[in-house]
Amino acid sequence: MGLNYIWDLVIRAKRAGIAKKDIQFKAAKVYSPYMELSHEAINAKTVEKTVEVNPYYRFDDIFRDLFDANYSGDAELRHTLFDIIIHLLAEIDLLQGMNKREYHIRFVLRDLEAGLFGSRVQENIRLFTKEEREIIAGNILRLYETGEAVYLLKDTMRKIFSHSTIYANCEEKDELLIYVGQSESETAHAKLALIKDIFLPVRFHTEIYWRNHFGILDVEETMQIDSVALY
Repeated sequence: MGLNYIWDLVIRAKRAGIAKKDIQFKAAKVYSPYMELSHEAINAKTVEKTVEVNPYYRFDDIFRDLFDANYSGDAELRHTLFDIIIHLLAEIDLLQGMNKREYHIRFVLRDLEAGLFGSRVQENIRLFTKEEREIIAGNILRLYETGEAVYLLKDTMRKIFSHSTIYANCEEKDELLIYVGQSESETAHAKLALIKDIFLPVRFHTEIYWRNHFGILDVEETMQIDSVALY
């Protein structure tokens, strides 16, 4: 997908693990009047750390005097100011594209990473991708709003572990049978621990099944020989 705006590029850079501070914006010497980024930036498959920008595409009022063709003095200062201002404008672009809920998700993410949900959550949240962290933070907001902890536990599990299923056994005791649907690993254990720490109601006991599903009568795919876990 092509890029044409500075906010496009900043988002792409963040997903690639490049910090905004590591990107340098320069005024393009050759550019199209109909594009904000240079031709190379628009068609690049990876984000370069030096990006040429057409400053007159959206910000003519700001830059037309800074790069007056009749003035060539203080070049280093003007280029530094250009980089700083474009960074500021990119940040404003990003904020203007956020709604109220996205702001709240940012606050929850900040609290998760700062340890307000406990030291184990603070450590394990680092194992999730950006998209997964936003899923967790969004469901924490829904938990505050609805209190539907078990539903949100199931929803979060399904979105993080795509093959997972949760069964409730509430006839004799408050118990959840969690089928993760993948092989055990240290990372998977830590991710599951975080989800349980946040969304599992205190009264519930859990039984965890990883690759092998426990057998369910009349459900053929759970009754395969050598692939059935005991309950």
